[in-house]
Amino acid sequence: MFGAMIFAKAAGSKLKGLFKGKKGKEILEKEVSDLGLNSQGVDIHVDDDGKVTISGKAVSQEMKEKIILAVGNVSGVGEVNDEAETEDGGVASKFHEVVSGDTLWGVSKTYYGKGNRYMEIFHANEPMLSHPDKIYVGQMLRIPADAKASV
Repeated sequence: MFGAMIFAKAAGSKLKGLFKGKKGKEILEKEVSDLGLNSQGVDIHVDDDGKVTISGKAVSQEMKEKIILAVGNVSGVGEVNDEAETEDGGVASKFHEVVSGDTLWGVSKTYYGKGNRYMEIFHANEPMLSHPDKIYVGQMLRIPADAKASV
């Protein structure tokens, strides 16, 4: 994917601490670990201005994208620069920022053409999502690459 993803800085998980430098790195690495994501080979760097950079070589495209979302959907993080490669060379997913009125059913209908495929989006965003009805404005969602985009 390589590039920067912009996140709603005021939205997301509320973690204690400032997201700058070494302390920010430790906080975000703990968040990734607590979610059970495999961050082997991935480095998380936090600049003094709070911007996060993901680098190294992730075990898969899916895992890299989940790590990006895990750190990006944290309150206080406004940008994640993707400089990481993947071992599997997988195809990049699409991403969707949740807006007021969104449901996974509606997002599924937009990207897949059918609302009843919403559980595919839910599963693509686990463990960051705990329930299909619990999404929030500003949250970034991963839409798997095999989605038939109608947008």
